[in-house]
Amino acid sequence: MLEILAVLSASAAVGLRVGLPLLLIGLLRSNLWSGVPLLSHLSPRFVVGILVSWSLFELLASKQLLGQRILQVVELTVSPIVGAIMGMAIASAAELEKWQINLLGLIGGLFALVLQLVQAGWFFRLRGLPLWAILTQDFLCVLLVVFAFDAPQQGGLIALLLLWLAIRSSSAWYDWYVKRGKPRITR
Repeated sequence: MLEILAVLSASAAVGLRVGLPLLLIGLLRSNLWSGVPLLSHLSPRFVVGILVSWSLFELLASKQLLGQRILQVVELTVSPIVGAIMGMAIASAAELEKWQINLLGLIGGLFALVLQLVQAGWFFRLRGLPLWAILTQDFLCVLLVVFAFDAPQQGGLIALLLLWLAIRSSSAWYDWYVKRGKPRITR
């Protein structure tokens, strides 16, 4: 059960940011990315360079509207893959069976995608995310990665709260859409 909560915590971090959680997981582990699928086959220097560059881009570009748009496109595409990688890395660290690792990787990828979709929805509804929301995302991302290793129950609880907020957001969007009236196609 703790493994599932840890996977949800790490995947929720990927649902907020993509590069920063991977960078943090490598820095928090003593053997860098040797247990992380796909990244273990690459040179650690190359991985550090790419992840530091992308994390800096995420942290700086997310504060401006154009940067948010670029991040939305890239992170919507990459988040299921990175979420699956994070889920599989956490599950393999817990020494689970192969089918369990694959299942938790699938769950992690889907969870990260759901949170990225919710972010995209809020971005388009608000025409850009406010600075306080972006700073909260950055803080939660770091917190969730740390909790995935040190306090999986608390990290999993925060991830489940984020899922609840995602579900509430979708119902709020539906109500907003219905109140506005359905768009009509004119010829």
